[in-house]
Amino acid sequence: MSGVRRVVPLTFGWEHLGKSVSVYGADPSIRMREPVPGVLCEVDGGWLLLDTGFNPAFVRDVPFRRRFNDSLGDYEAELPDPVRDPLVAAFDLVGLDPSIVTAVGVSHFHLDHSGGLRWFAGEVPVFAQRAELEYVLDSPHPEPERNAMFRVDVDDPNIDWHVADGDVEIAPGVTAVLTAGHSPGHQSFVIDLDESVGGGGYVFAFDAADLQENLDDELPVGHAIGMPPEQTVEAIRRLKSIAAARGYRLLPGHDPDVWPAFTRELGYPTWDERMGF
Repeated sequence: MSGVRRVVPLTFGWEHLGKSVSVYGADPSIRMREPVPGVLCEVDGGWLLLDTGFNPAFVRDVPFRRRFNDSLGDYEAELPDPVRDPLVAAFDLVGLDPSIVTAVGVSHFHLDHSGGLRWFAGEVPVFAQRAELEYVLDSPHPEPERNAMFRVDVDDPNIDWHVADGDVEIAPGVTAVLTAGHSPGHQSFVIDLDESVGGGGYVFAFDAADLQENLDDELPVGHAIGMPPEQTVEAIRRLKSIAAARGYRLLPGHDPDVWPAFTRELGYPTWDERMGF
């Protein structure tokens, strides 16, 4: 087997925010409820998890959240379960358990993508870009926090970091592609499906392109670190080029229509279905 044999979409919750966070120049009064995604890939040797969702302490603990309120602004996180950890709840929805994970890849270190890393510290290798780690761990306080990156989520000496400086295959059939802009070391992921399941594949943009319109109209994302937002279109064009060359489907990171539809297409339940909406 040389490719991914199974792809399982996860949803760790939702975020309520102005559209201008996702699309540069959009009307900030337009509010959106965007899903927070993760992807499980069955590969040779186990299961690779791409992104880990929220640390619920930033959502449920009022004093803790108050400390970081300046960076979050009018951002609101919505978790799928009032008690359980969002990572556990997301796995349970698709009938799996976090213990199956044998490696983790993190697109970047915003609070909605790296908050579940604590589950895997000392347990499995974690793949990230060097530029991302250096920004969060080496930048003067409180620079990363102003950009909703919280050191507590990643500064664990037990995390087995596997650090890259650009594109790298992190598991058979899974390649991390450097798409810096939204964050200094943001990475998207190219998934090559094994021939035993029909071949083909996917390109998961994550926050290199939040919405389908970012991709369709090549609109820059609304938030960038270290470059003008307009330059984030370069990453979008690169991902579109990879997807077109391989004939793969390119999926945006937070689209409220695309992600649940994709989840259903692959035969997995959505939270709205579970909740009876």
